[in-house]
Amino acid sequence: MQSYGVPIYAADWIPEVAVRSKILMDPEKSEENDVDESWSSRSCIVLSGGGGEGRSGIPNVILICRVDLDTNSLSEQPLGRLVLGTDLPYRMAVHPREGGLICALQNSCRLFGWDNIIMSPREDNQAGEESEEVIQELKDVGQQLALAFNPEGSVLAAGAEDGTLRVFEWPSMNSLLNESQAHYSSVKSLTFSENGKFLVSLGGPLCRVWEVNASTAVASLSKEKDEMFASCRFSVYSAGNEVLYVAANTERGGSIITWDTKSWKRKESKPIEKNSISAFNVSPDGKLLAIGTLEGDVLILDSTRKQTNQIVKKAHLGLVTALTFSPDSRCLVSVSFDSRARLTVINKQGEKPGTRWWILAILFVFLYVVAYYFLKAKGIIP
Repeated sequence: MQSYGVPIYAADWIPEVAVRSKILMDPEKSEENDVDESWSSRSCIVLSGGGGEGRSGIPNVILICRVDLDTNSLSEQPLGRLVLGTDLPYRMAVHPREGGLICALQNSCRLFGWDNIIMSPREDNQAGEESEEVIQELKDVGQQLALAFNPEGSVLAAGAEDGTLRVFEWPSMNSLLNESQAHYSSVKSLTFSENGKFLVSLGGPLCRVWEVNASTAVASLSKEKDEMFASCRFSVYSAGNEVLYVAANTERGGSIITWDTKSWKRKESKPIEKNSISAFNVSPDGKLLAIGTLEGDVLILDSTRKQTNQIVKKAHLGLVTALTFSPDSRCLVSVSFDSRARLTVINKQGEKPGTRWWILAILFVFLYVVAYYFLKAKGIIP
């Protein structure tokens, strides 16, 4: 775990191709298909957060930090640090290739290049015109609370505080959808299907499914009883089938709802946690779900049975604001208002902490007994 001195609102892994070509400056190994044996020690994450526009003295920053999966650690000092003045980078979306990241600020969204962040001085570096680009189509349209690229990086979706949903071609910013009444209240979460055909927006009081190319809503996913939807994620399920997960909170605690992506009917609702869910994500391989709670706990679950594989009690001092799995699903980074980022290594499926040592101990005892009776039968020992 590392503390970076500012409340952290968002976190994501930086694509491998961007790390190689834009951050660690290794152009000879920037091709996506090139295999680098030391890649496990060259991963990077991007964090955003800060103190807002008040006079707290806490800066608003974007941080790039190294992740060493050989030692399971985060770098103590960030590789890049960009200060954004009074603009809090509340939400962000990382382009799936080398296209940098978009941050949602109070009155605009801005595009930041990786090389500009990483090459800037770390101390008191103030973002300037050379390090950012204001996206004109998202300027002076209110606070955006959700941003997402489709898997190819060719479509950008933005969900606003006033319930408006905007979808654009990227990077041309040609409008595909501009729905001012997509939701009655804030759009809190966005997720694209694996093939990019569907976009799900989550906001008060329901989830809506949009067919991107047709620019139209094809389904509405309603809550039941006292459910309050918190977050949504598409994922590839068994046999290559896709599934939609929705994290919800009720008076009894958090639950995970599974939806069929062909009929858009609810398949299952599984209570997970007595405490409310504040962050949710799905591993890239689709096998794991991650939950962060208001109390600062982090849970990792099997996506099929919804059973808890790992739990980190009090992983953070306050509510978990974001969770992000590594591209190979080997570990999870969680962040919080407590200014800390925690790296949690994923236990192998079905393996509990300490299981391996118990197996070795039992095997040792077994071999000892066998050796004892063998030596006794040979008369070597009385």
